[in-house]
Amino acid sequence: MVWVKRLKAGEKVALKLTAKERNLLLTELPALDDEYREVIESASASGPVMMTLDALEDFGGYVAAEANHTRDKRIGRALDRILDKISRLQDSYTQDDDQPTITMGEAAKRVAKEISKVLHGGESKIISFRLKRPARKSTAAFPLRLTRPQREAMIHATRLRGGIKKRLQAVDDGNQVVEFSRKELEHLQQEVETAAGFAPSPYKKPLVSVLRQVSDLLNELESSPVGVKQSQRKQRPSKASDLLFQFKITLKDIKPPIWRRIQVQDCSLAELHDIIQEAMGWENYHLYQFSIEGEHYGPPEPYDFDSGLEIIDASRVMLSQVIPKSGKPFRFRYEYDFGDGWLHEVVFEKYADQEPKTKYPACLEGARACPPEDCGGPWGYVEYCEAVADRKHERHKELLEWRGQYDPEAFDAKKATIAMRRAVT
Repeated sequence: MVWVKRLKAGEKVALKLTAKERNLLLTELPALDDEYREVIESASASGPVMMTLDALEDFGGYVAAEANHTRDKRIGRALDRILDKISRLQDSYTQDDDQPTITMGEAAKRVAKEISKVLHGGESKIISFRLKRPARKSTAAFPLRLTRPQREAMIHATRLRGGIKKRLQAVDDGNQVVEFSRKELEHLQQEVETAAGFAPSPYKKPLVSVLRQVSDLLNELESSPVGVKQSQRKQRPSKASDLLFQFKITLKDIKPPIWRRIQVQDCSLAELHDIIQEAMGWENYHLYQFSIEGEHYGPPEPYDFDSGLEIIDASRVMLSQVIPKSGKPFRFRYEYDFGDGWLHEVVFEKYADQEPKTKYPACLEGARACPPEDCGGPWGYVEYCEAVADRKHERHKELLEWRGQYDPEAFDAKKATIAMRRAVT
């Protein structure tokens, strides 16, 4: 029998690495995130490297990407040995929660059983479980097939990490597959999307095509529940009056995530801005901008400085003009308050069916309270929450007097819906 130890949330595990292995990771993984590099460098020479399970899985993605890409067989074998250590460590622990840990096959059987109940007139119920980690696939890298013009645009017109650019330069000419970790894909999405707005014409089109590939791959990684095949995508309704868009909006760089799932009828991007403000809980004090496939949309001439961007009037562009007719999941970015820099990932999930006698927009669900305005962005928000929760914190009294009591876990979808509807009347 294999014993699996349960860990509390945030608890770390010990990854034992030799001095040679540590040096290998620091020298042969140029794209390694700085936080992991710092963890390795700060660990004592005789002690292990400590990471949470989530961090270990993400770290394994960097190792796998380089192991699959390197042409040096000696380095590849050494990285494979490190991957084996990571996999064994993942198999030895599981996150402590109230959900049973089961295999993918068992999960599929449970889902199929519930579907059978519904088909025979029974009542369905929510089933909850945690999948066992696969021994090796959790450290898998994800492939992108890139043309030479796409790679050149990424190398010369973006601010991608130097290690990623070196990897792009190292591949042969022509169309080539380059592998990336999940975190690298998210880094690619953000940097390529930003660069596409500034890039000169020879690079703009290739960058937009890369952005679409990355978005598609990230959408695949956030697929439907295990054991249930995804239903065929719902095509856009033929009548404009029947259009109902479903979005998931997630505030970036905040953990645990702050998010909302909303449904809206066709409207302008300026109206969507107002709806997002109310759904999230912002107070609409600052400027905003949508970034969609290399184009930028916002208020007409809102700036008192030269941003270098061509801003398209958001009030003149409808959702139906930018969301795919196919119903395919689609990602774009919404930024609010350029000083604090609140970035939101907006994912179009599907065309939904309008319910009779239901008014829209509507907030279906979400989690956690919106940060206070002007608290200093994601990093200032962390300090704010710590200070408000700790009576001994030097800024506790000051921040309570500034904003009053604040519960970071508070959220009410019904109240958000009422506020959203007020915004469009």
